[in-house]
Amino acid sequence: MHLFIAVPVTLRKFLEVMVYLTRIEHFNAAHKLFNPSWSKEQNDEVFGLCANENWHGHNYELLVTVKGVPNPDTGFLYDVKKLSKIIQQHVIDKVDHRNLNVDVEFMAGKMCSTENLAIGIWQQLIGELPGEITLHSIKLYETPRIFVEYFGE
Repeated sequence: MHLFIAVPVTLRKFLEVMVYLTRIEHFNAAHKLFNPSWSKEQNDEVFGLCANENWHGHNYELLVTVKGVPNPDTGFLYDVKKLSKIIQQHVIDKVDHRNLNVDVEFMAGKMCSTENLAIGIWQQLIGELPGEITLHSIKLYETPRIFVEYFGE
């Protein structure tokens, strides 16, 4: 026996709509921009105060955006508390109040720019999300006026 349920066209279109959900997290971290193959003078010229041998810190704002189709039973794309736990476990716990150059394994051997940090965060999260959602973007604010966005490309 087959059960056929007629779903109105407007409801079908609603259920097929792609929705983007963003969770904002915060962390503090120190880093230094310094290329060891360059002279101190060249590092100072290119990176300025960011090459300070005593490090410097930022209050980062991390925006993680996922996409998918809302669950028809809940209306939710994904439980934001669960998304926050995933971000906490795989990113925030590893970077918060840490030295990005020294303490963060996924940044080892990389220049600790905000661009590379955003890529590293993407790589930390991409395999940890459940199948019903897709990682869309990482937006990382280093300061209120400087941010980078990464879409996995």
